[in-house]
Amino acid sequence: MKLILRNAAAIATCSASGKRCKRGDEMNDVGVINDADLLIEDGVIKSIGKAGDASGAETIDVSGKTIVPGFVDAHTHAIFAGTREREFAMRARGVSYSEIAAKGGGILSTVSKTRELSKGALRSQAAKRIDKMLEHGTTTLEIKSGYGLDFKNEIKLLETANELREESLSGIVVTLLGAHAIPPEFINDRDGYLELLIRELIPYVGRKKLAKFCDVFCDEGFFTPGETRRILMAARESGMLPKMHADELSASGGVELAIELGAVSVDHLEHIGPDEIRRLAGSDTIGVILPAVAAYLRGTPAPAREMIDGGCPLALATDLNPGTSMVDNMQTAMFFAISLNRLTVEEALNAATINAAAALGISDSLGSIEIGKQADLLIVDGDYSIMPYHFTENKILNVVKNGTLLEFPG
Repeated sequence: MKLILRNAAAIATCSASGKRCKRGDEMNDVGVINDADLLIEDGVIKSIGKAGDASGAETIDVSGKTIVPGFVDAHTHAIFAGTREREFAMRARGVSYSEIAAKGGGILSTVSKTRELSKGALRSQAAKRIDKMLEHGTTTLEIKSGYGLDFKNEIKLLETANELREESLSGIVVTLLGAHAIPPEFINDRDGYLELLIRELIPYVGRKKLAKFCDVFCDEGFFTPGETRRILMAARESGMLPKMHADELSASGGVELAIELGAVSVDHLEHIGPDEIRRLAGSDTIGVILPAVAAYLRGTPAPAREMIDGGCPLALATDLNPGTSMVDNMQTAMFFAISLNRLTVEEALNAATINAAAALGISDSLGSIEIGKQADLLIVDGDYSIMPYHFTENKILNVVKNGTLLEFPG
């Protein structure tokens, strides 16, 4: 099957020139090719430039439009039950995150609701979210567990994520986040829950190959660096790659540990300091910022400007979750990154594509428009800067996933 996109005003390739990600000044270059065609064959990009006559190809005229890579959302909690708008209203009155948790809110309130739903009900709800994300340009996303927090329900969430991966048009990468919080039944037996994770859940997930990554919420009030090390070492032995939540609520020591363990990414980073920025810049670990969280929590945004200027590889994600970032749209995440974290439009686009793919270990095949890569593309109504500028309106006219032009209802 051949598809030609003809007469694009511009193609923003987001190419990293053979590297897995971009750093520093490279992030201000989105590799624009003006007045070009794009030839796709069997789901793979075959040529960029003037395609000439390609007999038998479906041809689409994209005059005046810009083509960009499909967004990669590298951090989501897309499978959950219920919403937490009451907590949003409480925070607007000045109630803190910890106070809300003490009143029965927070992660554990979503755990309670998620445990009650069947796999089928969770899959149906999540599928609608993922379809909406795809319509707004997210062609690949990560999905974490973490709202089960016992053996049965964590497996339920992982199996749901894997079923969605098989059924959905979107690409899905699955992550085990059993160490999201201490569940209520183990509140007085912290070591008992760690043993459950390390001795039972992680080995089972590894044997069944239910997750590519294992993540830990390493932060004040959640898991210590020592506990995180034990969990991620066990995950590595079971065939999963390490990821971490770190420095969201405090300077937790998580960044140093993530680098030491060779984590693929370390995410949040609202409280990362200058020393940690220097260490991260000298590593292969991708820093993932989640700017909508700072907006929801009225918190301090991650110092992304200092991170990029310091040479850190930086990616961007929504952190879609019902408590602290009910955002499912990468165009919105780009807006927040530009407005709150002081990224340029070009830095935000690279962070949402090639670097986000690197944060999932898939930038060899996704995240940029290059010959030989999978054809996951977005056709934008105008310049690429229109997406974060006018983020309340979907400026993506068409989505191409794996070489197929998708159609959406309405």
